[in-house]
Amino acid sequence: MPFVNVKVIQGVFTSDQKQAMVERLTDAMVAIEGEAMRGVTWVVVEEVASGDWGIGGKCLTTADVKALTATAGV
Repeated sequence: MPFVNVKVIQGVFTSDQKQAMVERLTDAMVAIEGEAMRGVTWVVVEEVASGDWGIGGKCLTTADVKALTATAGV
């Protein structure tokens, strides 16, 4: 029974985007393991509070991530 845990910074992704993550990650696992695994593949999207996630010694906020995606053209 696959379990996929995705952690994102709170307020970055919309509900529709999180739903798309769940669907696409499930599809990816099914592509690897077979269709029989679809009904038992768990995907959890967890939101981490803004400022509670760090990379390279710096805490990231929702605004930081939104600025990064804006410059990356995402």
